[in-house]
Amino acid sequence: MANFSKSTVPQFSVEVYQNEYLPEGGREVNAIVTVTSTGGGTTGRRSLTGVPAATALPGQGPNAAVVIMVDCSGSMDYPPTKMRNARDATSAAIDTLRDGVAFAVVAGTHVAKEVYPGNGALAVADAATRAEAKNALRRLSAGGGTAIGTWLGLADRLLASADVSIRHGILLTDGRNEHETPEDLKAALDACAGRFTCDARGVGTDWVVKEVTGIASAMLGTADIVADPAGLAADFTEMMENAMGKEVADVALRLWTPVGVEIKFVKQVAPTVEELTERRTQANTRAGDYPTGSWGDESRDYHVCVQVPEAGVGQEMLAARVSLILPAADGTSQVLSQGLVRAVWTDDMVASTSINPQVAHYTGQAELAQVIQQGLEARKSGDFDGATAKLGRAVQLAADSGNADTAKLLSKVVDVVDAATGTVRLKAKVADADEMTLETRSTKTVRVKK
Repeated sequence: MANFSKSTVPQFSVEVYQNEYLPEGGREVNAIVTVTSTGGGTTGRRSLTGVPAATALPGQGPNAAVVIMVDCSGSMDYPPTKMRNARDATSAAIDTLRDGVAFAVVAGTHVAKEVYPGNGALAVADAATRAEAKNALRRLSAGGGTAIGTWLGLADRLLASADVSIRHGILLTDGRNEHETPEDLKAALDACAGRFTCDARGVGTDWVVKEVTGIASAMLGTADIVADPAGLAADFTEMMENAMGKEVADVALRLWTPVGVEIKFVKQVAPTVEELTERRTQANTRAGDYPTGSWGDESRDYHVCVQVPEAGVGQEMLAARVSLILPAADGTSQVLSQGLVRAVWTDDMVASTSINPQVAHYTGQAELAQVIQQGLEARKSGDFDGATAKLGRAVQLAADSGNADTAKLLSKVVDVVDAATGTVRLKAKVADADEMTLETRSTKTVRVKK
């Protein structure tokens, strides 16, 4: 649980975008909730305390701990440069740690072993411990299998030993999780979820996209591919910089609804699509909390859809109240900001049939992520007509929404005949890295055009 004084908590704001007007008998209410945090710890910014975010307060160390989990299975030696690049990347990440941050390095095979500092402890980052840790990386060598659940379990035990609020993991793998069952991995993720966040990276092309993205999703972190091991150092540096920019953890999106209102779904829609509906924990009789993880200086969008009771023209009601909640160690919680979702019934057809631009945009972005994944699955199974239809629709949605990055990735899998109509042809040959990149990044969205 977070234990911040009010002065050190970043400022949160909530904005609600919706068309509140419904026709007589209309029941579905959609809203996009934009949550923005400012005054956090992003490098170069200043926190609410007025000191640079990368600097600890007098008498305080940074309120963070990080464990780096490096795949050291036998496949990391093919080619040998992969292991060398992983060592260099971990070294770069260690250099990015702020003074005072607690950290450790774990070597992952079919078992998890502490590389530094050892003895079940965490080191405190300073010039000396960074040098010691980088020297210890020389002992990393490839050999053995892959059991990612054991890596996460060790990381959890190490992070739990730190009296901090921000607990973060960085996990690198190059292969399939072959030395434990999917049930074992799920059990480990269930045990670790909510205890720390974790960014996951797949290096090369021999790993399973759904395993890596599933780890990141469960742990409220990011997932990506580093197809060329030479790019690991830059990626690890960026991940660690982002982790060092977090100032507050355990923020929950609380949704209160009146009697008679049913929640259809809650999902994050920017910067990535992330389903949150099933992650609800009951806060009280009428309210539930949805986890959002750690925050620095950033903005995210959430799509809330509720079903209200039928009502006649002229009636109106509060359909939902959305709050940002920061729980404290003593069991209390602080409301950081809140917004209201309303429903108003009208006989004005223009008002009631107008689709809010933000809602329309993110509905399309969620569909884009879905049809990419469906199209790639169809392609793998040999259903080329189905793949062409789904990926054609993806090209159309990407063009409509201005999602240029996804459009570029799609163009490596299909030949685009007409983006506006979604007319495409499947490429006869597609590089594994291109297909895996598209699948891994399929949930990345673009913000709505203002």
